[in-house]
Amino acid sequence: HRKSRTFLLVTVLFGASLVIGDGVLTPPMSVLSSFSGLQVHSTALTSGEVEILSCTVLVCLFMVQHWGTHRVAFLFAPVVIVWLLLLGALGVYNIVVWNPRVLRALSPYYLVRFFQHTGKDGWISLGGILLSMTGTEAMYADLGHFTAASIRVAFVGLIYPCLVLQYMGQAAFLSKSPHCDIHFVFFESIPTGIFWPVLVIATLAAIVGSQAVISATFSIVRQCTALGCFPRVKIVHTSRRIHGQIYSPEINWILMLLCIAVTMGLRDTTLIGNAYGMACAGVMLVTTLLMALVIVFVWQYSCLVAALFLVAFGVVEAVYLSAALMKVPQGGWLPLVLSLVFVAVMYVWHYGTRRKHQFDVQNKVSLRWIHALGPSLGIVRVPGIGIIYSELATGVPAIFSHFVTNLPAFHQVLVFICVKAVPVPHVRDEERHLVGRIGPREFRMYRCVVRHGYKDVLAEDTDFENDLVLRIAEFVQMEADFDQRCSISDDGVVASVEVEGRMAVVPRPSDLARTGLLMREPGEEESVVARAAAAAKPESLIHSMHTMHEAESPGFASRRRVRFEVANQHTDPRVKEELSALVEAKHAGVAYIMGHSYIKARKSSSVFKKFAVNVAYAFLRKNCRGPGLVLNIPHISLIEVGMIYYV
Repeated sequence: HRKSRTFLLVTVLFGASLVIGDGVLTPPMSVLSSFSGLQVHSTALTSGEVEILSCTVLVCLFMVQHWGTHRVAFLFAPVVIVWLLLLGALGVYNIVVWNPRVLRALSPYYLVRFFQHTGKDGWISLGGILLSMTGTEAMYADLGHFTAASIRVAFVGLIYPCLVLQYMGQAAFLSKSPHCDIHFVFFESIPTGIFWPVLVIATLAAIVGSQAVISATFSIVRQCTALGCFPRVKIVHTSRRIHGQIYSPEINWILMLLCIAVTMGLRDTTLIGNAYGMACAGVMLVTTLLMALVIVFVWQYSCLVAALFLVAFGVVEAVYLSAALMKVPQGGWLPLVLSLVFVAVMYVWHYGTRRKHQFDVQNKVSLRWIHALGPSLGIVRVPGIGIIYSELATGVPAIFSHFVTNLPAFHQVLVFICVKAVPVPHVRDEERHLVGRIGPREFRMYRCVVRHGYKDVLAEDTDFENDLVLRIAEFVQMEADFDQRCSISDDGVVASVEVEGRMAVVPRPSDLARTGLLMREPGEEESVVARAAAAAKPESLIHSMHTMHEAESPGFASRRRVRFEVANQHTDPRVKEELSALVEAKHAGVAYIMGHSYIKARKSSSVFKKFAVNVAYAFLRKNCRGPGLVLNIPHISLIEVGMIYYV
């Protein structure tokens, strides 16, 4: 049902927004908590100075993000292990020294007595008790790098016992020191001789925990972008060896500003803790609700199993969330406001993108119209390859007819490229590219669909043009072989079996013999000869201008220059003619044509739709990265064609 799908989408976006809000609250909470311990042994240190010191560390943390974590990642595990063992050891020390009877608290009997004696106040205190487990969920951000079993073993075997011992040690200390400052009970319970080493390790652990959540925020924003639910941002690989270590400059600086604003605005770890607990409780409950749907629709279990799962986990998390809601006036409002802002941005972007795609589907050019134009398409076919980027995996986009109607000339070879995110985490490299043909062979029109999962990152490809030519050449060979096998009927008569819309998975050719092309890199002498030959042609001015612009364009310096030649082993003259036309067009140059479309709401639309499309979506589209930057298209070869869509 349409409304249920919309509700599900908003729920998922709200959960993702809470995770992003978690990425805003975790660094201030962790760093500010660790530095607040300085006030235990330095009474002259004011709260303002602690905030300035925390903001300094946060700025440094975000400024080094673009270098990546792979250079210091080997320190993360030792720091966390030492920190956890230290927590456990301090807990055991406080239990032995102050009150060994606290071990009796492991009995559920005292849990029941606690709520019997405290009543409503005990229920409200669950919002603070929730903070004892928050932060542990950050380790699940590393599910892309570690197995689920290893994370379970680490949590059950190390994290959980150390945390329980630490909190029992604090309880033992409080039972004998009732007049200590409850806000600094952890630092108060540390023996004086090891206070400063513990403070250093606590600060390092806070930085590591903050780094994990920041990386998780980069990851979830990238996945939302791949699924069309977040404006396009720049994604940079920070490691050549480890897949998934990424960095987004825009998200990084936005997170930094928000973290500093939270630190300087709330100033109190209690208020930040209330906000932090609200975000974590919301993430837990939304995850549980969505997990119930996964159990039914993905794992194909019965609704009874999903209901039992909801009862077992959802009820407990709902109780914690209800307690956290009581802290909304005391800082709990912050993650709700942040989430609503992010949900609004993500929903408006998704709505505008979806309406634009629907317009493209409904107004795509019919193949009958293209067939009626003939091989020349009714226009002048100029030398070169025209790569037309489209969001359509089938059909010809309206931007093509708009272009040729206003400028009746196009390239000798046309390739429609569609970069499509599919709803799976990863797509194998050998299954990534689909290549097909549009219209008859004489039209020289092809289609290439580049598929990637929502966890795949589109790395910069400096050899894209050469790679595309090789894939098209291999497709031509595959098609010719298939036609040769299928075109001979039972009586030996050759029949034509060209099938339009036929596409094939074409991996990168490992053997050039399969493509029918020869490839070699031109030497210095050949480059001089080529430039001299180009200067002797009538269009030498165009060649010289193109060469000058290439020299000024930084992207062309890293691009691989090769020359293609058609091999002589072809027996099918049609294949040889088509490959010759492809090579000739490649040597003439490659141009990228991309639609620069604007969508506007119709005059009969509601006020809400007009604001969402004409104001909010237009603002996001204007200020996000264009598809040309996201797809690493060289600026010198980019042609943008403007269109206005009324939706």
